[in-house]
Amino acid sequence: MSEQDFPLDRLVEELKKLPSIGAKTAQRIAFYLIGLPQEGTKNLAEAIKDAKKSTFYCSTCYSMTHVDPCQYCSDPDRNDKILCVVEEPFNISSIEKTGIYSGRYHVLLGTLSPLKGVGPDELKTEKLVKRIKEGNFEEIIIATNPTVEGESTAHYLAKILKDFNIKLTRLAMGLPVGSDIDYADQVTIKKAIEGRTEIKE
Repeated sequence: MSEQDFPLDRLVEELKKLPSIGAKTAQRIAFYLIGLPQEGTKNLAEAIKDAKKSTFYCSTCYSMTHVDPCQYCSDPDRNDKILCVVEEPFNISSIEKTGIYSGRYHVLLGTLSPLKGVGPDELKTEKLVKRIKEGNFEEIIIATNPTVEGESTAHYLAKILKDFNIKLTRLAMGLPVGSDIDYADQVTIKKAIEGRTEIKE
């Protein structure tokens, strides 16, 4: 009998396919799940099944939702003048947790990555341009990640949106709060210097 024939090993292998989950973490999660009462594992399995069955992309902004339009698009109290463009649906929750943004969202569902076969046609840029044409936005916040793919995507978006009479902004990048300059890479320090702000009393 091979290792793959053992249910626990199969569970570990499946968990390793999840983002940011290595072999040791997958093993710890697997043992934790096996140690749960039967009711606990049943509830988890049903939650995953129900979420998979009832969750889909919002037809307006492409965030994950169980109603269409989603809570962000249907909320009448949100600011219709500002649109924040993010890479993935889970980026929205990170921004929402700050409590300082109340505009609309648009999810690209990825970034430009020629090596992975992801070009402009694979992103939701056509829908983005259509929304901007039909909306009354005064500012577009490009909130892609500070990675090679995120930067190239931001440049591409700036290029296709430059003819619109709309303010284009990019999230400030640099040293995170509580970090040490000695441990920061050159790109991070460069971005921090470029995005420096005036100190006011």
